[in-house]
Amino acid sequence: MPWERSHGGPTHKGVTVNSRAIRRGAAAVSALAIGGVVLAGCAGSAEESASDDPNAPIELSIATFNDFGYTDELLQEYMDEHPNVTIVHNKAATSNDARANFFQKLGNSGLADIEAIEVDWLAEMMEYSDLLEPVPDDLKGRWLDWKEAAATDAEGNLVGYGTDIGPQAVCYRSDLFEAAGLPTDREEVAKLFTTWDDFFTVGQEYVDKTGKPFIDSANTVLQGLMNQVEVSYEEADGTVVATENPDVREVYDTVVERAVPISAYPAQWGDDWYASLANGEFPAMLCPGWMHGIISGEGPDVEGWDIADVFPGGGGNWGGSYLTIPANGAHVEAAQELADWLSSPETQVKAFGNAGTFPSQTEAYESDDLTGFTNEFFNDAPTGQIGVDRAEAVTVSPVKGAKYFQFHDALQSAVTRVFDGIEDQETSWQTWVDEVSGF
Repeated sequence: MPWERSHGGPTHKGVTVNSRAIRRGAAAVSALAIGGVVLAGCAGSAEESASDDPNAPIELSIATFNDFGYTDELLQEYMDEHPNVTIVHNKAATSNDARANFFQKLGNSGLADIEAIEVDWLAEMMEYSDLLEPVPDDLKGRWLDWKEAAATDAEGNLVGYGTDIGPQAVCYRSDLFEAAGLPTDREEVAKLFTTWDDFFTVGQEYVDKTGKPFIDSANTVLQGLMNQVEVSYEEADGTVVATENPDVREVYDTVVERAVPISAYPAQWGDDWYASLANGEFPAMLCPGWMHGIISGEGPDVEGWDIADVFPGGGGNWGGSYLTIPANGAHVEAAQELADWLSSPETQVKAFGNAGTFPSQTEAYESDDLTGFTNEFFNDAPTGQIGVDRAEAVTVSPVKGAKYFQFHDALQSAVTRVFDGIEDQETSWQTWVDEVSGF
């Protein structure tokens, strides 16, 4: 995602249309962040809502971002089972756009019947949990304990239907690795990246030898490192420690000094980044499961991608989302039924097949459709089992308070300023300190 988020049979290669559809709608949907545009089909009329006929035609809207794996074919399955329901799926280009729209309209009007939210602004959302319809009690226990606990408020109301998590691996181009004299076998590549120092050293050697960037963006490294820090910007009780926390300063310095020199771009999701992805111009990416669909969708003709079952420093989870239901929506009960279906283990395994969005439902991990899943685009990599392995490698559950999104977004901007040569390392850090001191 956000992280983009990217989120079958045993093999899958057909996400191109889905990913490109995100790009086509990006400019229009981005206007939601500043223009207050009401999403198409978001709210039904009071007359529709008041109907006593359970078979009366209704239109349910769902607002997501990036790629949740909810293809037209998947949503059609639900509509086939519920002939009276028409689903309108609106996709924002980024989680930033979705966040701006969500908080602008929550408690008022204009939100979809089902709104997707990203884990980095989950704590911020939980401050307004009373404006969301609770998940029925009989669904509790469907998700990983920590996934469910994060979306449960002080009154014990679970207000988010967990969708995916983002256990990270390393995606790499075997052809570019071979040309640079690096190993290409998955197990051998995994041995290269067990520590961050190893990762940066290999990356710098690649840059020195080829004169080309090694990794797609510096801020993905910032994300990866920060997700291995238990307490970063806020303590569990809400105490802000961001600017005094030596762990935050160490991460920032590491990114600026070691990641920036080997990166193609400061951040993801820009036009140049998409173009480079489509043209296959960099050999490595830090890669949560949801990124698989982005890579294959944006560069369907790029050959050589593979996935190593490793992440520097052990394990890391980047991203993950929930579905929420505004309590003042026009079709709350129908939205609950759809959210239940979308977040079921069976449907989430299908979403994983579509976009690599790794399920957060415990029963899904027992599914042969997940553990036996291979991805043709990534040289038939066993992405299902890699996801399980990477999820089990995660040992840190970072504290992400209500202001996490703002602090982290501002720190990403600090890295970008250094990358672009606007400010030096120390000046950009101080700019960040001054900016976030008012949060």
